[in-house]
Amino acid sequence: MRKASVLIACVLVLGCGGRAVDQPPADTNPFFVAYGTPFNVQPFDRIDEADFVPAFEEGMSRQNAEVAAVVDNPEPPTFDNTIAALDRSGELLDEVSRVFFALSGSNTNDEIEEIQKQIAPRLAAHTDEIQMNPRLFERIKTVYEQREALDLNAEQLFLLEHLYKRAVRDGALLDGEDQTRLKEINQRLSALQVEFSANLLAETNAFKLVIEDEADLAGLPDTVIETAAETAEREGLENAWVFTTHKPSMLPFLTYADNRDLRKQLYTAYTVRGNQDNEHDNKAVIAEIVNLRVEKAGLLGYETFAHYTLEPRMAGTPDKVYELLDQLWAASLPVAKREVEEMQAIIDAEGGGFKLASSDWWYYAEKVRKAKYDLDDNELRPYFELNNVRDGVFYVANQLYGLKFVELEDMPKPHPDAQVFEVFEADGSHAAVIYMDYHPRESKRGGAWCGRFRSQNRSAGVEVDPVINLVCNFTTASEDMPALLSLDEVETLFHEFGHGLDGMLSNLTYRTTDRSPDFGELPSQIMEHWAVAPEVLKVYARHYRTGDPIPDELIAKIQDSSTFNQGFNQVEYLAASLLDMEYHTLTEPAELDVNAFEKAYFDEIGLIPEIVSRYRTTYFAHITGGYAAGYYGYIWSGVLDNDAFAAFEETSLFDQETANRFRKEILEVSGSKDYMDMWVAFRGREPEIGPLLRNLGLQ
Repeated sequence: MRKASVLIACVLVLGCGGRAVDQPPADTNPFFVAYGTPFNVQPFDRIDEADFVPAFEEGMSRQNAEVAAVVDNPEPPTFDNTIAALDRSGELLDEVSRVFFALSGSNTNDEIEEIQKQIAPRLAAHTDEIQMNPRLFERIKTVYEQREALDLNAEQLFLLEHLYKRAVRDGALLDGEDQTRLKEINQRLSALQVEFSANLLAETNAFKLVIEDEADLAGLPDTVIETAAETAEREGLENAWVFTTHKPSMLPFLTYADNRDLRKQLYTAYTVRGNQDNEHDNKAVIAEIVNLRVEKAGLLGYETFAHYTLEPRMAGTPDKVYELLDQLWAASLPVAKREVEEMQAIIDAEGGGFKLASSDWWYYAEKVRKAKYDLDDNELRPYFELNNVRDGVFYVANQLYGLKFVELEDMPKPHPDAQVFEVFEADGSHAAVIYMDYHPRESKRGGAWCGRFRSQNRSAGVEVDPVINLVCNFTTASEDMPALLSLDEVETLFHEFGHGLDGMLSNLTYRTTDRSPDFGELPSQIMEHWAVAPEVLKVYARHYRTGDPIPDELIAKIQDSSTFNQGFNQVEYLAASLLDMEYHTLTEPAELDVNAFEKAYFDEIGLIPEIVSRYRTTYFAHITGGYAAGYYGYIWSGVLDNDAFAAFEETSLFDQETANRFRKEILEVSGSKDYMDMWVAFRGREPEIGPLLRNLGLQ
């Protein structure tokens, strides 16, 4: 959700990408001068850590002046002098924030972490001062109460209603004492979120499984062994192999390593991150976060934090979320139990003499897949060379929307590993710039995400084109082999690129938007369907050595095994979603022992011991930020993306009428309309769950 914004009273000069600059207070700071870069992208090569705090301070100062100009305007409040002006404010602050927080996630260091600790509470306080400004709220309220008499278009009406409701939800109607307490809570929450993230990154980087006996590598593919040897070299170790809790390193080890004890050691290290009673322990951090949210919800008049969070989202209420999650839990748990039985049968047939443990799942699931479908992930990887997969993503975007991609050389980059592309519309006009950063490093947090260095808008009367930032943690290349992705990583790249399309194809006037997790995953998750479509696989899945397209028999195996391991996938995910809701439906602050809370809840819902929740509390980074009471959003969007893709199945894979409708009714207006209205405009009816259940093999 974007910060509200307003045009500064003094004269501004717009750069070619739309960023406003005036006379710089210090001409050595790159944020205070025109960038002079291609497409006005951020000059990463000229930005130093020392630039951020002065730029944040200047950005806050400018926005304060911009808001003051709105508040002090002697003219009666109108949409233009209040709502549109507020939307334009904070441009510099937004610019600095996007760069800084992108780097803190993908290329952090001690200086950036220290700045983040310092600046996060100040940003929270700055936002609160604007959102709780009584004179500003009075002007917004005046326009809001006149809305039916104003000649506003749909986007303007949505913006007006959004800013009014957000101000109320942010405490504009509270009395002075309650506002003061709410500000304290928000500042403390921002500091705790930074602490949680820093602890998790430190814990993830701290563990190294060092193997010195080559016999302990039994079962591992050569590519995995080579990568582990290169990791050891970077660590200064000779004649050794190193594995970490970063998933591109951990998951192949869990899947193929024959040494059960070492698999358990590595998986245990992953599942106890932030939970080891050391300086990076997150138990007290998340407990305080949860309790502060309970208090915040109560101050604002909501029954629980989930009620507060869900009110503006597509789901609307906790009851609606639980209705979906409980239905899927009931359908998924029996499937997961049957999967356990299949794996236990293999263990018994091999004379293992032990019960399947959670750390065994990947190893024995792979054996089941091989036995049932004659499919080994290592058969697929040679056809999923990273650049070929990327080109496959580009191909789908071209076939659907006519987009073309040209790599740019000699561009400033947020990290040297990044690739940069200019994006063209079908008519050859410039559409966007996208950065793509693929591989793990110690300065990058885990997972995959797609953000925006700049969002499309024409708020100030000038078209601002988007600059997209796609970040992943994929399998790396070795000395003898390029980066060969797993099928899961392939789908992840398509997924994140879908978020990128949501930004690249945006066609909005105003900067302020509202993106809910339970609708916002639709553009990303629908792209995963094209990743494994046979027609698309034939285009991009080519053997990295021979260039031969993936054989039909392998495509058939991918299709036949599409519901493989779905019991595990859904139970693992749903357990985390339900845990998120359980924390955020607390009605009173509590003395939280998060381990006891987590265990009691999982026992209550019947989570089987062979599956650990996808995220345990102390490394559940989603719920410290924008996905609090929102992790369910992936499966809510799953209903939407499966139903949306069914529209293409009813016509053709790249049906232009359907693609144009999806672009116009979803991607171009995302964040500026009611979610159900957007959906119905695209699909012609409300969403149906049937396609999701069928595609998961749960129906």
